[in-house]
Amino acid sequence: MLLTALALFGLALLALAVGSVVRSRIHETVHSGGLSDADVEQILRTGEFVAEDPLDLDQVRQAEEEFWSETWDEAEEL
Repeated sequence: MLLTALALFGLALLALAVGSVVRSRIHETVHSGGLSDADVEQILRTGEFVAEDPLDLDQVRQAEEEFWSETWDEAEEL
């Protein structure tokens, strides 16, 4: 019983720590010039963010195909 309570307490502390880190990263991104006030308003209004320079999906697909087509060296036996 005590072990279960300690485990739940530990998980609660872990959740609080993760939430704090995520919140601080979002705060840093917004206030470091990563997003303007207009960008944040757009996200709040529409629920999405559309970048002026969207990714070229064909270029992304090609880079992914090149990555996975590379041959990998076998691990050396120790």
